[in-house]
Amino acid sequence: MSDSTSPNDAKRYDLIVVGAGSAGFSAAITAAENGARAALIGHGTIGGTCVNVGCVPSKTMIRAAEAIYTARAAKRFDGLAGEACVADWGRLIAAKDDLVRELRQKKYVDLLSSYDAIAYIEGKARLADGGVFIDDALIAAPKIVLATGARPKVPPIPGLENIRFLTSTTLLALETLPKSLIVIGGGFIGAELAQMMARMGVAVTLVCRSRLLPQTEPEVSDALAEVFRADGVRLLCGVAYDACRKDDTGVTVCVKESGDLVELKAEKLLIATGRAPNTERLGLEEAGVTLDKRGAIVVNDHMRTSKEGVYAAGDVTDKDQFVYMAAYGAKLAAKNALNGDRLAYDNRTMPWVVFTDPQVSGVGLSEAAAKAAGHDVKISVLPLGQVPRALAARDTRGLIKLVADAKTDRLLGAQILAPEGADSIQTAALALKYNMTAAELGETIFPYLTTVEGLKLAAQGFGMDITKLSCCAG
Repeated sequence: MSDSTSPNDAKRYDLIVVGAGSAGFSAAITAAENGARAALIGHGTIGGTCVNVGCVPSKTMIRAAEAIYTARAAKRFDGLAGEACVADWGRLIAAKDDLVRELRQKKYVDLLSSYDAIAYIEGKARLADGGVFIDDALIAAPKIVLATGARPKVPPIPGLENIRFLTSTTLLALETLPKSLIVIGGGFIGAELAQMMARMGVAVTLVCRSRLLPQTEPEVSDALAEVFRADGVRLLCGVAYDACRKDDTGVTVCVKESGDLVELKAEKLLIATGRAPNTERLGLEEAGVTLDKRGAIVVNDHMRTSKEGVYAAGDVTDKDQFVYMAAYGAKLAAKNALNGDRLAYDNRTMPWVVFTDPQVSGVGLSEAAAKAAGHDVKISVLPLGQVPRALAARDTRGLIKLVADAKTDRLLGAQILAPEGADSIQTAALALKYNMTAAELGETIFPYLTTVEGLKLAAQGFGMDITKLSCCAG
């Protein structure tokens, strides 16, 4: 669908939204629901990162890899045996692409016809007085929301410019499964994709400058690193990237580990060192829109930029880089742009998830962040071996860590490393949102033989020895 009326009809739109991904659609739909007329400007494939090259394709491939692992892990039960492998990589990729096309059509393209107040316009937008230019045509509106997203970030490693390296986008489009892979980056994306590829039968080496998932608690990072090694992933953490080059086998990456130069060889190289905001060619500098060191748009708690009338949301900003927070921020941006800056961005109880196996999830403050904020901190760390659900499943990989204020007993944060543990983090988020104490969480009734029961046990662990409880005595 495209706009059939002259774009030069001044003040025809109440709001212009630049970017047709999750954040852009959220802003445009919010505007329409608030009685406004919005111009939604898209460039490239409609739907943005999440549905096309991010969340949807990666998570279905991760689930496929988990199916392989689950079959092989059947031997953890006495009397069982199982095996699985990639039988046809091409069919697996094709099925992933079919899912992407289906969701893009249903959740983006088909939605446009449901909103008469949204005009979809394709083109490259550039900020201008009173609106944006697309080519030489002015699209006029008093307010603008920028939601142009981000792309894979490429680090300045000597020699990288001469290599056809993979990104999170191109890895999921490979026509053949490589025999070996080096992954540079141990953050959310690098960790998920490294484990996925290892379970697909690829010899994976992951290198990172810090530790695996440096955003997480050290206990979580260390425990997940053990899981990765058990899965066959070679980990080199705390290294410096020196150089890379093409060779007869594919690629050589040179890193410095404890001062020693280490050469790593593989068929393919994946760069997973974060995301870079799409701010180029928008005319931001000329318009007076402030950017941070990453090149991201700086917004205040009302999602307003330094330019009057211009708001921004999603991965293009300096806010949280999660698709659901992009949609949330975009909704705030549209409402504030249309109705005044009454709503403020609040991420204090924002849950997050890393789709490794075990899954990593968290909410609130880490132990270090709580101390930095001035809290007198107490912690409880519960190994998954103390959770009945994990014992019954013969899978005790993981732990639960709670952080609380020692003076008030108020819960400050939680992190869970557990198979399907992501489904439990919202309980912790609600506990933080409603200012529960550790004692109150520990006294709450939880269903037996569930993973989420581990939150109750971890809360009780602040004041008692959990090992001395019978199965249901908590």
